[in-house]
Amino acid sequence: MKLSLFTDYSLRVLMFAALKGESFSLSEVAESYDISRHHLVKVVNYLAKLGYLETRRGRGGGIALGMKPEDIRIGMVVRRTEDTPFIVECFDKQHNTCPINGSCRLKGALAQAVNAFYESLDRHTLRDLVAGVDGVRLNRILLPKP
Repeated sequence: MKLSLFTDYSLRVLMFAALKGESFSLSEVAESYDISRHHLVKVVNYLAKLGYLETRRGRGGGIALGMKPEDIRIGMVVRRTEDTPFIVECFDKQHNTCPINGSCRLKGALAQAVNAFYESLDRHTLRDLVAGVDGVRLNRILLPKP
């Protein structure tokens, strides 16, 4: 299973926000990850729409976490940011043309695998991703002191 670039960037922005712990600019994130600011605009807007981020315009504005890091489940973020939830055609009831659908055990095996994937991710929060020694290293990489 491969995550979309949109989901990858969404997770990165959330990790940055959790590490920063205060308001930040889109340019800060773009520079830290060496990602196009243009790509991040859609990501930040979508995460704000979902309530994961808060955005404020104008003087004193910026971007900040809209929820506590310990309340953000990684599995839910991935579910909500992935635009292609079907890993095979037969999962899509409206567009399924597979002639062996209903007689094939592969669909059940794949469904179990997808469920296990999300269950594993659901055991992790944003706080978990930025805590401890790894969080300290991430902080040094993404938020270097001037």
